[in-house]
Amino acid sequence: MAEKKNHFAFTEARIKALPTPPTGRAWWYDSKAPALAVCKTAAGSTSYYFYKWANGRPARMLLGKHPKLTVAQARDAVAKHMGTIAAGGDPQEEHRARHHEPTLQNLWKHWQLYAAAHKKPRSVAEDERNWKNHIAQWAGRRLGTIKKADVQALHSRIGTEKGIYAANRTLALLRAMLNKAEDIGHRGANPAAGVKMFREESRDRFLQPGEAEAFFRALDAEPQPFRDFFLLCLLTGARKSNVMEMAWADVDLLAGYWRIGETKANMPVLVPLVAPALAILRARRETANGARWVFPGRRPGDHLRHPERSWSEICTRAGLSDLRPHDLRRSLGSYMAGANVSLQIIGKMLGHRTPQATMIYSRLALDPVREAAERAATAMLAAGGQTKLLAVEPEKGGADNGTQE
Repeated sequence: MAEKKNHFAFTEARIKALPTPPTGRAWWYDSKAPALAVCKTAAGSTSYYFYKWANGRPARMLLGKHPKLTVAQARDAVAKHMGTIAAGGDPQEEHRARHHEPTLQNLWKHWQLYAAAHKKPRSVAEDERNWKNHIAQWAGRRLGTIKKADVQALHSRIGTEKGIYAANRTLALLRAMLNKAEDIGHRGANPAAGVKMFREESRDRFLQPGEAEAFFRALDAEPQPFRDFFLLCLLTGARKSNVMEMAWADVDLLAGYWRIGETKANMPVLVPLVAPALAILRARRETANGARWVFPGRRPGDHLRHPERSWSEICTRAGLSDLRPHDLRRSLGSYMAGANVSLQIIGKMLGHRTPQATMIYSRLALDPVREAAERAATAMLAAGGQTKLLAVEPEKGGADNGTQE
């Protein structure tokens, strides 16, 4: 049976020899795979198409351009689409869905809105850095094209080039973002869900007794407010970010408590203030001049930020090259442990235990915590030769010491 004028068995040679139409487009159809068509334009472009009636309407979809796509590859693509139709599917609808599938950039925009409403500003800033430094290269990728192997390769590359901590934080962000992909219409599985993080070694550095004297001498030479700031980090065992955000409204100088409204564990914590910490706060209260923050920042109405330079200078003077601000928090816990304080009380002081009871019961349980913290603070200050702070006696109830209503 003779071939129709525009129907023939496609070969590479015959496709290459197709004439260029003077205007518009010209179509030819494969006699071996009837749903395969090739189109050549007046500009000389040659493309393969899938052409088939499905669900009562014609489905015409671009498969690829010649010669990048071969005749054999085009026939394989047609066979795949025909299988979809046989199973009751619609290749054109699936193609349209993939074409309109959200990209990782779309998901990032959605995540930014979510994070702004549910995360702390410093966590939002960390997300921004990880996105910009490690994930933004995938911004234009459709979510359905991101596979587990892609995520594993990204995680491994960051671990090699930037370190395991950067790799793990990036993986955590990508995993959390993809968990929200359904919010913007993506129905696929999370390709980051099964990727294992690198094992991280827990840091156990703290201020050693033999380092205390040099540290306190270097701290005494630091101008305010950083001297008081780092002393309170040490004496309260609180995180640097919480001390920077310490507000007078949360400090009860009469009762000797500081309420941290929001912590890393997403729970409020009452921190008992030892006598030296109270002395620092009372002195600062006298010169607060109505400020909201215990440590006001440079900008009006803002709190202290970025004490890194001051910390670096303190450590340089003390000859301590591997001590971090967070190690001050660990130092209080370590000295408490050295004083044979139970792990339960240490966890209570540092806000590690998740409270199931109400705040009133938490407050009633703080007396043994205060005793333990007093012993630890005394040991640390004695090791550093801080006789002036050691001489401070805790005040008993009576006069108004700046308690906030």
